[in-house]
Amino acid sequence: MLKERRLAAEQVAGALFAAEAAIDIALTKTAHLTGVMPLLRSRAGASALIGQDALERASAAIMALAEARRAIVETHKELSIVQTQIGLGAVRMNGDTGETKPPPTGQELDRVQMRTLRIAS
Repeated sequence: MLKERRLAAEQVAGALFAAEAAIDIALTKTAHLTGVMPLLRSRAGASALIGQDALERASAAIMALAEARRAIVETHKELSIVQTQIGLGAVRMNGDTGETKPPPTGQELDRVQMRTLRIAS
């Protein structure tokens, strides 16, 4: 049973790390696009009015990607709680950065404790 849980956890971790990396790459590339547009417009001698709508849309995309990143970071936190719940809290998943996570405190500790409680029949 432990072997199956660990295998499942590693598969979820791999998908999580890939999603995190994809969002970071998209954020980086979109930020680059947003930064290069005014530079190249200026070098071309075009009016500041040229491409303003495109710049605003790219900026909105950055904000949407930042929100997506926040959501995936929160997903990571939630999955860390699940990892503890299924008895794999001391296991480091492949692809993890190896950074030590501080122990849960305050509200996070309450959430971990509440999620491990079961209703007695």
